Amino acid sequence: MSLSQRPSTWVIIFLPFALGYYLSYLLRTVNAVISPDLTRDLNLSAADLGLLTSAYFLTFGAAQIPLGIALDRYGPKRVLACLLLLAALGSAAFAMGDSLGQLTLARGLIGLGVSACLMAGLKGFAMWYPAERQSSMTGFIMAAGALGALTASTPMEAMLPFLGWRGVFWLIAGLAAALSVFVFLALPGDVQQTSRESLGPTLKSVARIFIAPDFLRFAGSATFFTGGFMAMQSLWAVPWLMNVNGLPLHQAASYLMILNLGMLAGQLSVGLFGTRLSQRGITPLNFMQVAYALMLIVQGLILSGWGPILVFWFLLGALSAANAQTYIATAANFPKAAFGRVSTAINLMAFAGAFIVQWGLGIALDLLQQNGTSVPDSLRMAFAGLIALQIMSFIPLIYKKKLN
Repeated sequence: MSLSQRPSTWVIIFLPFALGYYLSYLLRTVNAVISPDLTRDLNLSAADLGLLTSAYFLTFGAAQIPLGIALDRYGPKRVLACLLLLAALGSAAFAMGDSLGQLTLARGLIGLGVSACLMAGLKGFAMWYPAERQSSMTGFIMAAGALGALTASTPMEAMLPFLGWRGVFWLIAGLAAALSVFVFLALPGDVQQTSRESLGPTLKSVARIFIAPDFLRFAGSATFFTGGFMAMQSLWAVPWLMNVNGLPLHQAASYLMILNLGMLAGQLSVGLFGTRLSQRGITPLNFMQVAYALMLIVQGLILSGWGPILVFWFLLGALSAANAQTYIATAANFPKAAFGRVSTAINLMAFAGAFIVQWGLGIALDLLQQNGTSVPDSLRMAFAGLIALQIMSFIPLIYKKKLN
């Protein structure tokens, strides 16, 4: 019986990775709910808040290339366990921070610490599961991330009066440290399945990935669909709901929870049906093409303010399940031994996009308001700009031949 067929596989392989990605997504999106408290306690501008929150994406993205090399050379077990200790340290530093600079540095350390949570899982699944199960396993681990995002919405808003944002981060620091130990103890050995390629050829192979047409085809959508969704979900969704739709914080947090419930439903659907779809010839790229087209329509409806807003936010979350398929669709064009490098390269584009969009929206909002534009109209204009960039990045997914 292969490792992937054993009854205990769920505990020894899936659960450590799922908990890691749960924690990663919790830390990614927690600032959306605590942003009013941070703004009040530290007297932050919109650009300050965007920079503070996006520091996570900056270090997360910067770590992706060395992370991909490390995953292929040393395996997911050792890499993930070590980095989770940094996440614990960063969370503790955030809990103790008293200035914008301190909190930004701590947030950056958190991003570095959780940078392997998804990529280590995808690398582990590629090592220990057959190809036809990759979409389903990716859907299930992304569902774990959606649970983390759910925790960071209404449940987090309910905890704040009792723990405060500092107490929340002390709790997260303890969870990250405990998870590091669990990963090291639970995951099977991976030394025999790691790459022995020397560093020089490895670096050259990474460079070749970034200029390959099959990579560039997906780079734009990773930047503006995946990155744009993360930027909205982890920060700007709540200000949008409060300023454009006029909701109080508690109701905006509940709408954010609906978005995350939609994400959970979408990812669970991919997990349950991904293997069947793959067996029937439906590729990850096919899934992306349909879902992204629908996502553009839904975002246009949210921008217009017409119709059942709550339904549209749920659908946006559900359709975001296509984002995870980018990793599989891109890696399918490269050798399996390079999976870690390819998946982290595309992840770099996603997190670069999240950083650019999250901070860029904050800068745009400040500039527009300084010129007399109202907050709701400033948000609408910035969101419309994001949609325009997504439309441009969608074109290569449909017209591959024009890239060659």
